[in-house]
Parts: sequence; structure tokens; C-alpha cells
Amino acid sequence: QVHLVESGGGLVQAGGSLRVSCAASGRTSSSYAMGWFRQAPTKERKFVAAINWRGERTYYADSVKGRFTISRDNAKNTVYLQMNGLRPEGTAVYYCARGSLSEVGTGIGDYDYWGQGTQVTVSS
Repeated sequence: QVHLVESGGGLVQAGGSLRVSCAASGRTSSSYAMGWFRQAPTKERKFVAAINWRGERTYYADSVKGRFTISRDNAKNTVYLQMNGLRPEGTAVYYCARGSLSEVGTGIGDYDYWGQGTQVTVSS
């Protein structure tokens, strides 16, 4: 089993920044891609960003490209999402997920372990 715990969410004004983290424990391995998704109230969960197992390749949703940066520290079993230029439409629960493969995927089905999520609220 793999256990993922997100942290770092909170309330921020539009245009501000936050960094959320995801710590993995249990039967962890650095040989898998990691991703971030978000889910706003009454909306479906959507892909935000992903990083391959070595951290060489990243992929972003168009809505966050140029503002968000995903990174990972395999020695610490931790993945980060730096969010700059936050917008009110970015208000959501942000979920970390471990990919079932080493390379990035953008679909929910590409991930097999999920965290409980961390709330990010962006005020206008």
C-alpha cells in the first residue's frame, strides 16, 4: 500500500502564490509518475500537472501552464506543486496521485493511489 498526504493548502488572494506538497509513505518507489488533480464544488476532478519518475518531463493543463510548476524530490518521497498567479477559479480541493506507470498521464485512470486532498481557496 502507498499512503499519500497533501499539505500546504489555504486561503490566498487572487494573484498570490501557494505551494502544496504531497508526502508518500508505505511501499513507495520513485519509479512512478506523480500527478496533481483538482476538484471544485459540484465539478468533476480534473488534471492539473504531472511529472515523470525522474523529474525530467512535466506536463500541465492549459489552464495552469506558465503559472504552476510541479517538481519532486525522490529522496524525500515528496512531490510539490508551486502555484503562482492564482485565480478564483482555482478554488478547489487539490489531490496528489501516484501514476501506475513511470511516464506522465493526464487521465484519472492513469493513477492508482490518491491522497485525501488539500483545500485551496482563492479570494477575488
